Parts: sequence; C-alpha cells; structure tokens
Amino acid sequence: MNTKRIVITGGPGTGKSSIIKTLMDRGLTCLEEISREVTLEAQKQGIDQLFLSDPLRFSEALLNGRLEQYHHARNLKSDTVFYDRGIPDIVAYMDFANMKYPDTFVEACNEHPYDAVFILKPWKAIYKTDNERYENFEEAKVIHKHLVNTYQSYNYQLIDVPFDTVEKRTDYILNIINL
Repeated sequence: MNTKRIVITGGPGTGKSSIIKTLMDRGLTCLEEISREVTLEAQKQGIDQLFLSDPLRFSEALLNGRLEQYHHARNLKSDTVFYDRGIPDIVAYMDFANMKYPDTFVEACNEHPYDAVFILKPWKAIYKTDNERYENFEEAKVIHKHLVNTYQSYNYQLIDVPFDTVEKRTDYILNIINL
C-alpha cells in the first residue's frame, strides 16, 4: 500500500495538536508530536528544558523518534497518515536556535518525503504557554518563518490553514486532500 503522508506543522501554540486530536476522533490515522515526550523524559532526569540546555541532543532524540514514526507508518494499513510535525521541523528549530547540526539531519529530510504539508500561522487569540512550551508569541512568529523557509528549501508547497474553529480547520485539510 502506498500511504499518503500528510504533515501538519506550524510554530508553537497554533492549534496543530487540536487538529490532530480531531482527526483521530474522526477515526483517521495520526502520529502525535513527540517533542513533549522527549521534554518530559528529560525532566524526569532533572533537565528542565533539554532543547535549551542541549539542543543537539534534544534534536537527535526528535529525529530518531520521527524517523521511527515515518517507518512505522508503513505498518499501519492506512491510506493516509497525518503527522503532528515532520522531520524538517527539526532543522527549522535548529536554525531558529542558530545551532549547527550534522548532515544526517538534512539527509533525513531529503530521504523521507511527505505528500502534503499544511502549515498553521501564529494566532495570538489561541496562543498560550505551558510547562513544555517556553516560547513567547514573538518567538513563535520567528519559528513560523523558519518553518516556511525550511520546508520550501526542501521543495514543499505549503498549504496555509486559515484561522477558524478546530472543526472547520480540520474540514479544510480533509477537503484539500479529498478525504
């Protein structure tokens, strides 16, 4: 089976996880964001914000997790799989942090393509911080620019998801990909 791989991306607090949850509630196959897992695991080891204290280690853990998700999707027996962030997000965040990263990050982006990428813009009305989200709204806007630049550098045509209710944003995505 040739599974369609659909990424839903955007800066922090843009509504990605809410859309993923809605897709899951509708019975669609979704692979959730793993950065919170990596952050929580580091916190259990006494590291408050692994991305801030060791961005490369954090990003390597994300890359391993996202590659695992990518390969796992082959076994899901689903025509379409939605990802809460894609592999290029890692490169975008490293660029945002102005950090160097090994060529394996770029190779992973090139060797693991997605069929469509939906991007959510920063939206002040729904933005909030929490224990795992340390960026402020201004930083979220800069991250958005890095995400756009990164995905475009890998030749993706980004599909903007308009501001609306979670249900209507989800419907918009499904209508675009004919589901």
